[in-house]
Amino acid sequence: MSDAPTTQPRAVVLLSGGLDSATTLAMAQADGFECFCLSFDYGQRHLTEIRFAGQIASKRAAHHKVVSVDIAGFGGSALTDRNIAVPTVAATGDSSDIPVTYVPARNTVFLAYALAYAEVLGALDIFIGVNAVDYSGYPDCRPEFIQAFETMANLATRIGVEGGRLRIHTPLIALSKEAIIQAGLGLGVDYGQTVSCYQLDESGGACGECDSCRIRRAGFEAAGAPDPTRYFLRG
Repeated sequence: MSDAPTTQPRAVVLLSGGLDSATTLAMAQADGFECFCLSFDYGQRHLTEIRFAGQIASKRAAHHKVVSVDIAGFGGSALTDRNIAVPTVAATGDSSDIPVTYVPARNTVFLAYALAYAEVLGALDIFIGVNAVDYSGYPDCRPEFIQAFETMANLATRIGVEGGRLRIHTPLIALSKEAIIQAGLGLGVDYGQTVSCYQLDESGGACGECDSCRIRRAGFEAAGAPDPTRYFLRG
């Protein structure tokens, strides 16, 4: 995209290649921000999502940066440790438990990188597509966490102590998946270019069995919109 000067305020947008982050990017763009997207290779089961993130960013962002960080080196999650199975419909447990797909401290790490990038860019705004309604019980998707991180960000940065005010935007946090999809369609998001599955194949095909696939599919059904997800058949 063009490097020509712009008067738009800048924002860092965390972009995974998923439905929620693609919608968040569209919302940030609609709010008038020049968007700088940040994606992570953190040792997740598949890197296909990064390819999808790049495709999404190429149409909406001023720049897309991919950062490598070895969260997988600690293990402890089905998304980073292949010795831990991804739960499926047939392997559900107590719904009050935090599932094994939770990646320890992932959003804390991602937001810390976004904060550093924002300081370099001179941006006061960070967007993240966390959701506290149709989600899997992850503790780092709650409003309390976001509020605490924003407070910390303004205490720990030069921008914050010199009078600027950093803001963490969570436009999806109180929306159902149905409402997220409806909002995104209204903003022209092509959900066929997004992926949500916890165990994608190399082409971007989804399993249709994991928690993320089921939440996504139910969202399209509730929204009355065609589900563009490509599913592969598991043996």
